Amino acid sequence: MLNLTGKNALVTGIANNRSIAWGIAQQLHQAGANLGVTYLPDPKGRFEKKVGELVTPLNPSIFLPCDVQNDEQIDTTFAQIAEKWDKLDILIHCLAFADKKDLSGDFSATSRDGFTKALEISAYSLTGLAKRAKPLMKEGGSIITLSYIGGVKVVPNYNVMGVAKSALEMSVRYLASELGSANIRVNAISAGPIRTLASSAVGGILDMIRHVEEIAPLKRTVTQIEVGNTAAFLSSDLASGITGQVIYVDAGYEIMGM
Repeated sequence: MLNLTGKNALVTGIANNRSIAWGIAQQLHQAGANLGVTYLPDPKGRFEKKVGELVTPLNPSIFLPCDVQNDEQIDTTFAQIAEKWDKLDILIHCLAFADKKDLSGDFSATSRDGFTKALEISAYSLTGLAKRAKPLMKEGGSIITLSYIGGVKVVPNYNVMGVAKSALEMSVRYLASELGSANIRVNAISAGPIRTLASSAVGGILDMIRHVEEIAPLKRTVTQIEVGNTAAFLSSDLASGITGQVIYVDAGYEIMGM
């Protein structure tokens, strides 16, 4: 049985109870991990309130704002983590964003600002967080991010996010190569389509889910909890030999051809 007792896990990207990050947080908590949670700060404090109420049953010992477009705020977040915890064992990166107008229409119409923003938030943020996590992972650790098949194959209404996910997956490999000597493993989970706040921006998400239910070997899509189970496994010593990988949790959809 998975046992993460004594491990400190920082979870980013929880927006509401449909978030994949929420499924991951629940499974890490169930396995005994001590949780820290970050939320996206906004002027009205909406995410702080919503996410705070949601994660209260998980009793996180750290609850902090963190805007990954702000280096000073990232530094402050990790300084507070270092002050509160003696070490960090697990980092969960569930952050992605693209302007809705850059997800549909002609890919060649992607704006320069839209391209930069999507790559910064969805891909570079992993590198920025891993850089700060590295010195806190004194006993080794596990860094996990979320990807999607649109990073390796063309998916309608995904456009610039597909490029961002491709960059994210390559970042996983370079980070795994760099951090392996410190016994820090870096992996990605490529999840099947799930109805979340983020996926609602992708046109035709319900059609995508129905398509997966028809084509995938298991004849269904997956749940947040199933992705959470895989994250908990990758966070544990049971996955001590796995790094630099993209693990598909998509009911087998990725293996299918025509």
